[in-house]
Amino acid sequence: MMKKHLILASASPRRKELLTQAGFSFQVLAANADEKIRETDPEQMVKELSRRKAGASMELWENQGNSPDQIVMLGADTIVVQDGMILGKPADREQAKAMLQKLQGNTHYVYTGVTLLWLNRQKQPQQVTFAEKTTVEFYPMTEKEILEYTATGECDDKAGAYAVQGLGMKYIRRIDGDYHNVVGLPVAAVYQAMQEWCLEF
Repeated sequence: MMKKHLILASASPRRKELLTQAGFSFQVLAANADEKIRETDPEQMVKELSRRKAGASMELWENQGNSPDQIVMLGADTIVVQDGMILGKPADREQAKAMLQKLQGNTHYVYTGVTLLWLNRQKQPQQVTFAEKTTVEFYPMTEKEILEYTATGECDDKAGAYAVQGLGMKYIRRIDGDYHNVVGLPVAAVYQAMQEWCLEF
């Protein structure tokens, strides 16, 4: 096993909380990555964006004068897809309402792309990238419920305009797949990938 220090290339409080709950020791270093992308396939999109985030944070780590030898950079990106339409973070409350109107009473998919980036013993770059998909079904929501929920502010910085781990949980009928993927990071899949590549923290 290669002993490494884990760096989370994300400022997401949900991802930080999930890694902490799973017992990981890590630090956070989020860089500005280019998120303009032509890819339209959801799985390929989140994989590419996770690669960019991991790469941008690795570059920032090195630019700060740190050695990349003893770290693993973890990049992740999550999107919500409903009827072929990608729903990112809402720009404002009106957009959040429109997103929830699409999701309510329907089934959608949550994709998270994950990239692990590190150097091997020969100091050659190594990378593993994968994506996790979870199916989520919403109960029907009334206009009043949508207005009340958006007014809480919980949906402001969430892909798809809801938080499955927060107030939004009462509108979820069913989840098929990894629940933590919907929160923002498929922690078990991340751990299994680390084990497969003999990365120890």
